[in-house]
Amino acid sequence: MVPILSLIWPILLAAVLVFIASSIFHMVLPLHQGDYGKVPNQGEVQEALRRFNIPPGDYMLPSPQGTKGMNDPAFIEAMTKGPSIIMTVIPNGPPAMGASLAQWFAYCCVIGVFAAYIAGRALGPGASYLEVFRFAGTTAFAGYWLAQVQSSIWYKRSWRTTLVYGFDSLVYAMLTAGAFGWLWPR
Repeated sequence: MVPILSLIWPILLAAVLVFIASSIFHMVLPLHQGDYGKVPNQGEVQEALRRFNIPPGDYMLPSPQGTKGMNDPAFIEAMTKGPSIIMTVIPNGPPAMGASLAQWFAYCCVIGVFAAYIAGRALGPGASYLEVFRFAGTTAFAGYWLAQVQSSIWYKRSWRTTLVYGFDSLVYAMLTAGAFGWLWPR
């Protein structure tokens, strides 16, 4: 067994490597250009919604009143007529990436802590690179990707987008696994 505190360096290195890789995936490579489609007549739609002053949050349109409301004929008719929308409204203003990037780095560290916990409980000091790679990589992959699938199942996010995030997650998992394998206590 290896305590988490002795795995601080692989946790931090993995977070830095994933942070850099994700920056490349999202800012340099064209992988994520198709994640969100453009709404037709974007300006008109924005103008129409602006008058409602919808506060930041998650919304469903039409929205049933609880699970029983999903059988309400008025809700079913509204869903049939469409458009049916699940949307997240974000605060107005220029994009502010600082807080999101800090949260992303913290999230990468949390995934590293889970990878450290699982690998540290399964393996002892001196474990082989491939053993460490397997445990840390599998845990990291689960942390980065598996929850993404729910968005396609329940919220109808494009499966293409979810699969692209799966590719990202596989790379992140391999970087995490590599950092742990390299810096594993001997």
